[in-house]
Amino acid sequence: MKRKIYVASSWRNEHYPEVVAKLREAGMDNTDNMDKIEKYKLLTEQIRALIDGETDKVAVMANVCAAIHEAMGFWWTGFYRVKDGQLMEQREQSQIHLDSAESRQKSAKGQLVLGPFQGPVACMHIGFGKGVCGTAWKEQRTIVVPDVELFPGHIACSSLSRSEIVVPVFSKGGAVVAVLDIDSKELATFDNIDQQYLEGICQMLSYLFID
Repeated sequence: MKRKIYVASSWRNEHYPEVVAKLREAGMDNTDNMDKIEKYKLLTEQIRALIDGETDKVAVMANVCAAIHEAMGFWWTGFYRVKDGQLMEQREQSQIHLDSAESRQKSAKGQLVLGPFQGPVACMHIGFGKGVCGTAWKEQRTIVVPDVELFPGHIACSSLSRSEIVVPVFSKGGAVVAVLDIDSKELATFDNIDQQYLEGICQMLSYLFID
């Protein structure tokens, strides 16, 4: 089945005609015939035009993960949002069997909570430093995992996931506010090209988060 880059008819910005022309030129909206770098270049332009002027975080993350998922054909693509200690305190305290010291520690660090995504159902809460997503948050860096079964402490939301890349999203002040998580059903799907362009896409979202 041929995959096509989705172009939203409701875009209202000056970049729309230019992006559409590039996508349609010589059938280039059909990403199956393009190499990875070409796909990412067009995807980056599409996302830049798509989010231009939009200030709603959920709307932006929803369309960004949809654009990535559709253009690149990944198995699961989505965001996890950092929820700080204050927001998590009530939930943690409601777990009456949780040790009070452990509860305070978890509340101080917060959790990652599932945000907009494309693909099968996923884990809804991930702890600080837990799994690939929690580790990327803790270490504030992109993590590429060629084989998830070899990653210590990997959280298996699905046994079908074989490789993974997680990219932090930073606020204007440099704090991690979310992570972009992408999974593949194949081993060693992600490389430095994926890392480079996905980090660039995540950097484009920083304007939404002002400390």
